[in-house]
Amino acid sequence: MSIYDRLKQAIEREERCVLYTVVEGEPLGAKLLVFESGETLGELDGPLVEQADEIIRGARNKLLELDGRKVFAEFYGPPPRLFVYGAVDAADTLCQAAKLLGWEAIVADARAKFATRERMPHADEIIVAWPEDALAQIAPDHATAVVVLTHDDKFDVPALKDALASEAFYVGALGSRRNQERRRERLLAAGVSEADFERISGPCGLDIGADNPAETALSIIAEILAVRAARDGGRLRSAAGRIHVEIA
Repeated sequence: MSIYDRLKQAIEREERCVLYTVVEGEPLGAKLLVFESGETLGELDGPLVEQADEIIRGARNKLLELDGRKVFAEFYGPPPRLFVYGAVDAADTLCQAAKLLGWEAIVADARAKFATRERMPHADEIIVAWPEDALAQIAPDHATAVVVLTHDDKFDVPALKDALASEAFYVGALGSRRNQERRRERLLAAGVSEADFERISGPCGLDIGADNPAETALSIIAEILAVRAARDGGRLRSAAGRIHVEIA
């Protein structure tokens, strides 16, 4: 099977992979396809295979300089996922914002009367299940952001505990600072370590003065994007680095 046939198959199957192409140096035009699973296909090897996991997890194209040649690394894979536990008012607005980014949006809640298509029209998937079952079903990976919008320990604690046990790149929880301290006590008692607890963005979102569901959703999505790009989320006029995430 040729590289392009295998790449077409990967796109159809939503597999994550990186396609390397030598754009300057020898052998000019040579290609290598490396999959998240470790599968490889092509004419190159060595350091490029070793860097594939970092590029796949970063989900961004990069221009690499290796051994006196330039190699373009092109990422392919499914869109990131936003998983929201708690079918409250802000949940569908979060889904709407995620869809504008081209992400997949999933909402779950144990309360069937809240987790409905009428209330969550922008969700790609709606799951009626307790937190443990919902998280087991979606299996958050390094391309998944998890946001918990409930204000009830029987939902919050298991949802956050299981999210922290996953590879989710972002774990956020809505609520006041006082609620966050109460969550800390409950989660530590449930066996979550201090280090894992510090992964929680809580209260979640950037400080933009949000005071309604739409503004709250914007605040949370902005923080998720900042975390994904390893940025602080401050004002650009005060930033010392590049405005856009670097390709190389």
